[in-house]
Amino acid sequence: MTLVSMGDVRTVHESPAGGGPVDPRSTARGRLAPVASVSAGTALIGLHASFYGHWLIDDAAITFAYARSVTDGLGPVVQPGAAPVEGFSNPTWLLLLAVGRLVGLFDHGTLFGVPDYVLFPKALALLCCAGILALCHVAARRVLTRAWLVPLAVGGLLAATPSFVIWSYSGLENSLYALLITALAVLLFTAVLDGRLLSPRVALGAGGLAALAALTRPEGLIYAGAYPFVLLGHLSRPTLVASVRYALISTAAFGALVGAYFGWRLIEFGQLLSSPSVAKGQDLPTLTDMTRPGELVAYVGAPAALLLMAVVGYTLATAPWWRGGLLALLVPLGLAVAAYAVLEPDWMEQFRFATPIWVLGALATTLATAQVLRRASTRMRAWLAAALTITLLPSSAAFAESAEDFHDQPNISACYVADRFGRVFNGYADILGLDDASLLLPDLGGSAMTSDLTLVDMAGLTHSRFAELAKEHDKAAQREYVYTEARPTFIHVREPWSGGTGISYDPRLPEDYYPIHFDLYQDKPHGDWVRKDAVATPELLAEVRDYADHTTTWVEQRAGVTPLRDCGPTLRRGQTTPSEPPPERPGADDDRAGDNYQEASERHQGPGDARVPE
Repeated sequence: MTLVSMGDVRTVHESPAGGGPVDPRSTARGRLAPVASVSAGTALIGLHASFYGHWLIDDAAITFAYARSVTDGLGPVVQPGAAPVEGFSNPTWLLLLAVGRLVGLFDHGTLFGVPDYVLFPKALALLCCAGILALCHVAARRVLTRAWLVPLAVGGLLAATPSFVIWSYSGLENSLYALLITALAVLLFTAVLDGRLLSPRVALGAGGLAALAALTRPEGLIYAGAYPFVLLGHLSRPTLVASVRYALISTAAFGALVGAYFGWRLIEFGQLLSSPSVAKGQDLPTLTDMTRPGELVAYVGAPAALLLMAVVGYTLATAPWWRGGLLALLVPLGLAVAAYAVLEPDWMEQFRFATPIWVLGALATTLATAQVLRRASTRMRAWLAAALTITLLPSSAAFAESAEDFHDQPNISACYVADRFGRVFNGYADILGLDDASLLLPDLGGSAMTSDLTLVDMAGLTHSRFAELAKEHDKAAQREYVYTEARPTFIHVREPWSGGTGISYDPRLPEDYYPIHFDLYQDKPHGDWVRKDAVATPELLAEVRDYADHTTTWVEQRAGVTPLRDCGPTLRRGQTTPSEPPPERPGADDDRAGDNYQEASERHQGPGDARVPE
């Protein structure tokens, strides 16, 4: 499809030469074209997603672990025996995963040769993308006779955007979140065009969709304002009373669903916010935060972003009959941009919080471009097509480079964590003969699916005490809690968590713990430590160090070689074999391993090396 080919796209209020209004549904092509367009657009997105293999972000596996616990009858706990903590912030996504597990499609084994913990969430993402494009067609058919072109165009734009594809197929809730917000936007768009804005069905639907968005991501709360804002744009003296009434109905629908969940949260966990929300300590936005959407403009490319915004602006200025619908569509888009601006910056690459912006932006610019091309002369169409090509080509090249970079070095995967902090530490505990061990670490996703140890989450996502300490930025209290109260059997430390807490520079670490393995890339003191009173004999210490020298080193080395792999057919507690087993080797030199670690430990215990940040 070319941009010029969209120039003959008419609005449904306009007749082609020599005939009356055309209803595309009256022909076989009209019936099949939307299905083919949605399917093709979804296939383009799925094709790009396949570029990232079986990669899943580690945070996604936290929700996987909760889905397992809930369906096993353990309640909302991250692992058996753990205290109930709301370590997830996506209950609707958790519900879908739990249903999948109950019907045997998730966390049971393989499907079509692919681990179901990979296939099921990615299949859900594919279905959500298909739903998004189907909704785009629902909006387009209200204003265009060749509406089938819109899902294909939007699908192409989304497929070209690494940020959208990466996070929609990361195992997280992004695709569902985008689907719900698109449904809300299209509901408002069509309601305005049909004159149904002041109706109970629209008010309840808008409030319900906003509530589901809020239960999919915390910032989804902002969409409670979408319907009232659209009403405000259509407010007049005769409709004032009705507008207030329906705004209250929508707010009540939103409040009923969200309030019910918040009430359950308060009863179950004793707090109004989830543990991740507490740990991240969302502050009030500043004026500087309002500039953060500029990051997205730079990501898309300033020339392309400015041209597309100009096209939308021109469409609004020329006042087509569906201008009110376009304005309604821009309200959720504006709220999505506002939510992105006020959220605390995310450490993950590729703008994880921008997913709904890409969808609504693609839909709005596609509809606006079709409108401009329809009104333009042949010469102006050619000029616009040339301008779009010139500005979009550099953006496409930048997107391709961005996709390659993420393909080569993705953010930390659930499978690496399952191997490195789940299976490896299970091996440590087996060698040392520990049946009731605990582990302090910052990565809880894959490890919660495989670890037999009691996990202490220093990030605070699944640990209420650490969440409170992280919120207060009290490093001293965090160190005190670790070394005097929690006293974990094992400690894993690495940057940026070492500098963030000071745990690895506390003199009690070398005093109370033996080093097992130092991180290949960060070196001492970063790595794995075991509490001294958990090691029965020097021989066992030498054996566990030798195991680490072979197995842990192998896992760390392979992290950069095969970062897109899965974690094996299943993820089960107590597993000790990494998804890529290390090669066999001749007998290990236990004495050499023990001597090397003893020397390193003595160096680390030196008084001059005991650096404890304030």
